[in-house]
Amino acid sequence: MNTNESVATSYTTLRGDSVHELEIKRSRFITYLYRVESEAAAREHIAALRKTHFDARHHCTAFILGPDRMTQRSNDDGEPSGTAGIPMLDALAKRELPDGTQLSDILAVVVRYFGGIKLGAGGLVRAYSEAVSTALDHATLLPRQRLRILTLPAAHASAARYENELRAAGYQVEPTQWQAESALVHIGIPDTPEAAEELRTHVATLTAGAGELTATETRWVDLI
Repeated sequence: MNTNESVATSYTTLRGDSVHELEIKRSRFITYLYRVESEAAAREHIAALRKTHFDARHHCTAFILGPDRMTQRSNDDGEPSGTAGIPMLDALAKRELPDGTQLSDILAVVVRYFGGIKLGAGGLVRAYSEAVSTALDHATLLPRQRLRILTLPAAHASAARYENELRAAGYQVEPTQWQAESALVHIGIPDTPEAAEELRTHVATLTAGAGELTATETRWVDLI
């Protein structure tokens, strides 16, 4: 057994990058949300924003990476310890989503332009948390799922019918591989034993028991 294999089968990320601004007691809190898949990519965005907003007082950050959210980082960037980065990270990590998944592969950067009125520790915690939460309210989110790809050999005359009936049954059908003597129909299912057994039962009915499925790979896909 591979102990490093992710146990998560789905999570939610951003469909695209977004930006949202709040003003709280004359301070501007500009929140940038990015979809990132590595710590290096996150730090590139942070460095770029430091250049773009070179005149801002703070560039506070938080990010969560990986299907199992094993990488979580935050930075207060000069704000009192624990008043910016951690509330931002909590806003990402504790976000409740309708489908029960959790957010990951997301970087939040809050650029603050100080407005001259001190907020105090509690006020800063609320401001940075609200900045990220409100930005998420305005962002478009995207579910991702780990799919197992299985292959069904088929005669040329049957492949198109198999594709159509599998799609009609709700399965994700990948591009069919056409060979000289036959075709290989590729089907994506959630990477769970239950989904695999359900597909095998469906294929047995579809092919009158003649179809034999072969598992090929697993991969993460955006559910658009």
